[in-house]
Amino acid sequence: MAVGTLPAAPLSPSVFAILLSLAEGDKHGYAMMKDARDPKGGGIHMGPGTLYGSIERMTRNRLVQESDIQDDERRRYYRLTGLGRSVLAAELERLDAAVTSARSLGLLPQGGRS
Repeated sequence: MAVGTLPAAPLSPSVFAILLSLAEGDKHGYAMMKDARDPKGGGIHMGPGTLYGSIERMTRNRLVQESDIQDDERRRYYRLTGLGRSVLAAELERLDAAVTSARSLGLLPQGGRS
């Protein structure tokens, strides 16, 4: 992907979970991994290699950037960029359309949770 361009949808589960986690605010890696394990954060297990490999690519593509928060010299904090927020919003719209379609086909209950 060219630097600064939107990634093709769908996003990988790890990239989606990281963007969703950072939508709440600046976080360090361990906090993002914990968020990803929670069902509301994607419900995925992401190891450090996957996390930091994804963050490296996402930084290169300007979806996230290192934050200036420093509460521990061993931790690096990250935040969403404007482009990262746009990518997350586009993915959420894509997923919403898919869920709406599934409901109209009777694959999911109408309204509420599945």
